[in-house]
Amino acid sequence: MLGTPAAPASFVRTCILAVCAIAAWCADVALAQDYPNRAVKIIVPFAAGGPADVYARFLAQRLQEALGQPFVVDDRPGGGSVVGTDAAAKSAPDGYTLLLMSNTHTVNESLMPNKPFALTRDFVPVAPINYSDLVMVVHPSVAFKAMAGVDIVHVPYRGSSGARTDIIGGQVQMMFDAVTTMSEHVKAGQVRALGTSGKTRSTVLPDVPTVAETVPGYEATIWLGIVAPKGTPPAIVTRLNAEITKIVRRPDVRRDWAAQGAVAMTMTPDEFGKYISDDIVKWERIVKISGAKPDQ
Repeated sequence: MLGTPAAPASFVRTCILAVCAIAAWCADVALAQDYPNRAVKIIVPFAAGGPADVYARFLAQRLQEALGQPFVVDDRPGGGSVVGTDAAAKSAPDGYTLLLMSNTHTVNESLMPNKPFALTRDFVPVAPINYSDLVMVVHPSVAFKAMAGVDIVHVPYRGSSGARTDIIGGQVQMMFDAVTTMSEHVKAGQVRALGTSGKTRSTVLPDVPTVAETVPGYEATIWLGIVAPKGTPPAIVTRLNAEITKIVRRPDVRRDWAAQGAVAMTMTPDEFGKYISDDIVKWERIVKISGAKPDQ
């Protein structure tokens, strides 16, 4: 009788690993198909009423409509976004806690190196949402009408909504805010705009010059996106990315956002991860050159 040669141990190990990988993939896909089966929380580490809060609520409503489960916005301001972000980082990586982030987070990677989390270590990218220009405004009582040669004292706030209230009331004299949330106050004459931060003039404030017209090469925007705790199943990340992409590609959404001064962003999770990493590097150079330090 002829015997059958025994399979090499390395081949057996390879087969076992392949079977385990296929089983894990199938479980991951099944989990995503059942996701979500309960409420999903979106932590916003900024005060209510600012751009992050506004667009988080917009997105939550439409994700709820698309996926059939509540998406609940949880505003947790404090510590320059550190309080809410740390809470998200420590949450279970099951897809039921998400973080609404902005480029405040990429700045903080070098501005606050001792914070208890790191973006690329503790989070996985899900999807970007949109970006918009900033606008520098002053209270109407402020006499100057140009930006150069001004001595400025920084006043920290827990979120832009509080600062917006105070500049309208005259408690502070100057503010940089997103065009999306400040343009209506400019048009109402409650504040006076000195400049916007994009490469070209804002479509919602076309009569306001860009900072680049005074300082060539200047450009700054505020962008928003969704990330999840590290370890969130890739299939859930992929599903969320697909649903968010569908939302921001809708013609009515793009039209409404354009009227507010916001531009929709679409990327795969990997592309968004590279975008975040590149932004961290960009702001690291700026923080180093400027010598900026966090407010105590």
